[in-house]
Amino acid sequence: MNLQHKSIGRVVSLLLFAVAFAYVEAAVVVYLRALYYPDGFSLPLRLVSTPHLVVELGREFSTLVMLAAVGYLGGRTGWTRFGVFCVAFGVWDVFYYVWLKVFLGWPSSMLEWDVLFLIPVPWIGPVIAPLMISAAMILSGVLVLAHISKGGIFRPPAESWILSVAGIAFILYTFVSDFGATLHGELPAPYRYDLFGVGLFFLAAALARSGVLHRSEPHA
Repeated sequence: MNLQHKSIGRVVSLLLFAVAFAYVEAAVVVYLRALYYPDGFSLPLRLVSTPHLVVELGREFSTLVMLAAVGYLGGRTGWTRFGVFCVAFGVWDVFYYVWLKVFLGWPSSMLEWDVLFLIPVPWIGPVIAPLMISAAMILSGVLVLAHISKGGIFRPPAESWILSVAGIAFILYTFVSDFGATLHGELPAPYRYDLFGVGLFFLAAALARSGVLHRSEPHA
């Protein structure tokens, strides 16, 4: 019973961290938009002063470090840490948009464009894209953690790795393929939902081939 309570406490702590961290992240964006988009955020992007840009790049990198650190502290093995990281990242990203909706009433539609990341080049795309990725990360993390907690061994085969890399490559391409226009203050080309769908399909196939959907047998 104590072990079960401890596990529940760890899950609740993880979720509270992700939601609270999302609040902090959204608050920073509220200030940035008040500074650079006082009339409301829209594309094309406006130039950000070099000092602010450097700070923003550092903040984004620090965000990844913090989420990775939570994953490391939350798991005991490489794959459990990966699962915790996926859940933390997914919940954080979903609630980031929840808080922006609360603070700014934005986005008005899941199809509105957003700046998703700046390292090493600007990533842009409709809000629905990162939300779908976050949902996939939460699902993947939960499945991996559940599989391992039931005594299963998580050892993805080579084809699962290949599918994962292909899926990530397709999705990343949809975010950064038109970064040149973004850097020059131009409107981006229409989003490639078709390639995004292909990327999600490959990731789903990779998850299916990884073995987490199979009933695990406890190992001695």
